Amino acid sequence: MKKLIIPKDYQNLLSREATEAAIKFIKDEFQNTLASKLGLKRVTAPMLVVGGTGINDDLNGVEKPVSFPVYSLDNTRVEVVQSLAKWKRLKLAQLNGEKLRGIYADMNALRPDEELSNLHSVYVDQWDWEKVISPGERNLDTLKETVEKIYEAIRFIEEDVNWQITGLEPFMPKNIKFIHAEELREKYPDKSPGERENLITKEHGAVFVIGIGHKIGDGKPHDGRAPDYDDWSTPTENGHRGLNGDILVWNPVLEQAFEISSMGIRVDKKALLEQLKISGTEDRKELYFHSKLLNDELPLTMGGGIGQSRLCMLYLRKAHIGEVQACVWPEEMKEECEKNNIKLL
Repeated sequence: MKKLIIPKDYQNLLSREATEAAIKFIKDEFQNTLASKLGLKRVTAPMLVVGGTGINDDLNGVEKPVSFPVYSLDNTRVEVVQSLAKWKRLKLAQLNGEKLRGIYADMNALRPDEELSNLHSVYVDQWDWEKVISPGERNLDTLKETVEKIYEAIRFIEEDVNWQITGLEPFMPKNIKFIHAEELREKYPDKSPGERENLITKEHGAVFVIGIGHKIGDGKPHDGRAPDYDDWSTPTENGHRGLNGDILVWNPVLEQAFEISSMGIRVDKKALLEQLKISGTEDRKELYFHSKLLNDELPLTMGGGIGQSRLCMLYLRKAHIGEVQACVWPEEMKEECEKNNIKLL
């Protein structure tokens, strides 16, 4: 368990009952706004996928999914999803005849390796979205334009929540700052990746850090990414690599950078082969998902996940993600929260 952050003089703006109503309002409004901005249609998300197919996501490449055998499937092992990055490409291929170019799903996942904290729980809820793109759209301009549309949706709902629920003034800036992970390292060479994120996000209010997964100038990646969904290896400009990144905003309650979304243009055949080689996971080429991609049976796409509880926490000025989702927490954490007016659901 990470150290619990207790904001000084923390004031909980809403009762538990009012918080539950606000959560529904935010989730209903945001998914409609996001779908409109990006041209998405809703699809039903799976909770389970068959293990050993490469469909489930490895996130940073080390997390292990919850898995168990299913008797009625001849004891085939299935896995609880960790996100839907690869599943969505399979879904878009399936929907090809229906001409759907963009989808989103209301995803619920379990990530048992998470270190519990103000920001992390075992349970993850997010809007997972994916769009078909052309070969000519696999570039930074497409990535940045999409980030700006998502950020517009985030700001729009912030204003709606402030007006209808909290009565507070908006705190997010009008525009989002773009910076590559290597530029960020050069700006703060003596700082850790987390410290760099805090400094740049405090300065600009909202930031998209590009190129997460490939090694930068200090010989290490800014943060880990699995090799088989986001494209973090393709050369772009100024000697940089990567067509992916994270949306960060400054959290005024916790006074730190706050990740809202991880997203990117997805690997094509060339990027997949290179990233599997870099990560020493070339054996994955034989898996169901990877073989379909390498056989040109999946569309080129971009996509990402947007944290539902994260957004609710941010809009409602909550100090702990457990104030906007029901999950399991250590007893000492629950006791400390109760003492400090942090009302876990």
